[in-house]
Amino acid sequence: MDSGNRFGDMEISDPKAMRALAHPVRLAILERLQRYGPATASRLSPHVGATPSVTSWHLRHLAGFGLVRDAEGGTDRRERRWAAVAPGFRFEMPEDVEDTEGRSAARVLAGEMFARNAGLPLRWLTETAPGLEPEWARLAGANNTRIVVTAAELAALKDALEELIAPYVIRDPDRRPPDGRDVRLLMYVLPEAAGSEDRDTAAGNQDCDTDPAE
Repeated sequence: MDSGNRFGDMEISDPKAMRALAHPVRLAILERLQRYGPATASRLSPHVGATPSVTSWHLRHLAGFGLVRDAEGGTDRRERRWAAVAPGFRFEMPEDVEDTEGRSAARVLAGEMFARNAGLPLRWLTETAPGLEPEWARLAGANNTRIVVTAAELAALKDALEELIAPYVIRDPDRRPPDGRDVRLLMYVLPEAAGSEDRDTAAGNQDCDTDPAE
């Protein structure tokens, strides 16, 4: 596997595909298929906030850009089963500053993804955390750390982090430990503007371990 894509994600570079995916229902559909496997529009509908017919339309739109496909073994066209083409997806901001279409599309998709995940930590805190066993609750937390690095160092750091977690991402389901459970790792890499006035302020670093039982 290419070391630049250790998770086996689908790499999206077409601006039109980015814009196609930059929709709350389509992101919800793709995330659901990637996490739970093949499903019909009817089964997806209550989880993505759209009627079965609208969900079916969005699925066909995603298929037009190669993001989803017909599931293997699905022959009944009345109950068309769909599958994600890859376990995840990734995209990057084009390096060419003159590629205005690509850069704009990447910002739109990033914005939709940020918006989709913005409420996730608070929902976890109020809905999931209260019922966690102490051993899991103690491991939960949030980091907000500022570092000073070059662009090359940041690229190397991201690569090292991906290398570290890749074995857990791509592990076959039948090799997962019986006492394992899903854990969501959210990482935002947000470079500040050059000459930021508070770049030397160490007080901005925060490490919060959350134990709802306390």
